[in-house]
Amino acid sequence: MTPSDASGDRAQSHVVGVALLLGIAVVSMAGLTASVGTLVQENAAGADAARVADGFDAALEPVEATGVHRGEVAFADGTLRSESRELRVLDRGGVDREVEIGALVFEAGDRRVTYLAGAVLRGTGDGARMVERPPFTASRAADGVLVVGAPRVGDPATVSGREVSLTLRTNVSHERVELGDGEYRLGVETRTPAAWERYFSERGRETTRRDFDDDGVESVVAAYDGTRTAYLVVHDLRTEVEDA
Repeated sequence: MTPSDASGDRAQSHVVGVALLLGIAVVSMAGLTASVGTLVQENAAGADAARVADGFDAALEPVEATGVHRGEVAFADGTLRSESRELRVLDRGGVDREVEIGALVFEAGDRRVTYLAGAVLRGTGDGARMVERPPFTASRAADGVLVVGAPRVGDPATVSGREVSLTLRTNVSHERVELGDGEYRLGVETRTPAAWERYFSERGRETTRRDFDDDGVESVVAAYDGTRTAYLVVHDLRTEVEDA
């Protein structure tokens, strides 16, 4: 090989090497851009979920409010809709009372916020956590009182889109029913049963799961010990969606 041939080979190798480095850099930048885009989307969805959870808590006040009440809910991207859910009070004979309470659900990607039975939950499946508790009250004594608050959401219109700002308008009324003395259990139909099981377990209640109406959505059923005087308080929210 002549000196000129060797020099040419080195020049070609240098060009190839530069081209390979440029290709690797382009691929790396594309991967970095995709990662940054995914992170931005996840952060935006997380921020939406936090804002909606706060909005649900402020706008939907079943116990404190009577009459017309309004609260704001906003999100950058997602869907807000209602779903069918039931709350049941059971005694030794079976289901004593059944209330169609409904749930208000916000979804953005894999992020979910649910208002159900007066509680606010963030997340899906076993990873969901309860950020606001339901209006259930039980005395510490086994032979005490059980008060079950049952907020009924109603059937607000579905809203979906980007940069959504809306008002949740409620017109709240209350009806209290005395159930008398007995041994009671409480069933909440939910798609996030683990969060409800943790809530009841923290209060010393044993739980089971049961699909009462064979619709594929189980209820978490919590047992209250002893003979209690029970009251069911239905808080009818009659929720409507208005433009903010």
